Amino acid sequence: MMIRKKILIWLPSPLGDAICATPALRAFRSHFADDSITFLAAPFTQAILSPTAFADNWLTPAKGFWALTGQLRAQSFDMAILMKNSFGSALAVRLAKIQRRLGYARDGRSILLTDKITPIKDAQGKFQPVSSVEYYLAMAQSLGGKAMSCLPELEVAPADSDAIAAKFPQLDRQRPLVIIVPGGAFGPSKLWPPERFAACAEHLIQQHHAQVILSVAPTPAENQAAEAIASRCRHPLINLGKTPLTGGQLKALISRAALVLTNDTGPRHIAKALRKKVVTLFGPNNPAWTHTEYPDEIRIVGKGPCVPCDRPICKATQHFCMESITVEDVLAAAEKMLSGGCHE
Repeated sequence: MMIRKKILIWLPSPLGDAICATPALRAFRSHFADDSITFLAAPFTQAILSPTAFADNWLTPAKGFWALTGQLRAQSFDMAILMKNSFGSALAVRLAKIQRRLGYARDGRSILLTDKITPIKDAQGKFQPVSSVEYYLAMAQSLGGKAMSCLPELEVAPADSDAIAAKFPQLDRQRPLVIIVPGGAFGPSKLWPPERFAACAEHLIQQHHAQVILSVAPTPAENQAAEAIASRCRHPLINLGKTPLTGGQLKALISRAALVLTNDTGPRHIAKALRKKVVTLFGPNNPAWTHTEYPDEIRIVGKGPCVPCDRPICKATQHFCMESITVEDVLAAAEKMLSGGCHE
């Protein structure tokens, strides 16, 4: 009788990366079809990636390094796959006595890994921009896993769809639902000005009879951004800062959208994984890091002498990149999407 191996997959911490990792998770599931796979991730990431056929179990990391190490040791895993890029994650699985440990040889952790993948670097020794999808797929391919698709994917639980219908009975399926995502956990350098989001919302309501929802995290900064947009609109908007959702409910809401207009942040990846039409605004970050072959996204990239800087806070005298993106640019993309067009 074949002994079933226990495989730990430590998911990336950024939500967008975890979603971009789903093609690799699909490949791991196929490769380890007869084994038990456990995903290690924070509760919100679990909520976004669930339900999933790619894992048999979920594990929420214990708080504190030594508690986490003990938690992993108690599970008696045969192999750890580290999608999380950190020295601490590699040290934890090594001290947990997991015999086989796969990860990227970076951040000084090569000595802690048994299966090493060399990241691609440029002539200056810096990490070369590579799509997160390809980056994580390379881990599965190093074991012989095959990429069945390069598009991220998520599922929506029926209970979450029912919860959205109950929370927002005013949503009319005869009107296009536009979700605006004005925030971003990365930092303020990614944020498009609220007055421009407001101008777009007003136009889409007037011209398309759209219903507009502001999707923000329950933090003071994102609530402030949502209030700044809503206060500039003559028509009422739905502000999720006042109606917090679970991760599953956020997915269910996005699944009903005709268009998602967003900064480069987590809900962008949720929308793409649910096959929604997306307009994404890029400023300081290089789009190459998160590029996929997804056909229903228009990417608008800001211009400036310092682009891309990859800094969470703008250090320039003027926020060139985000300010260079005009309301007209964004509305042209939105109109194309709402009229049935897509990015070539």
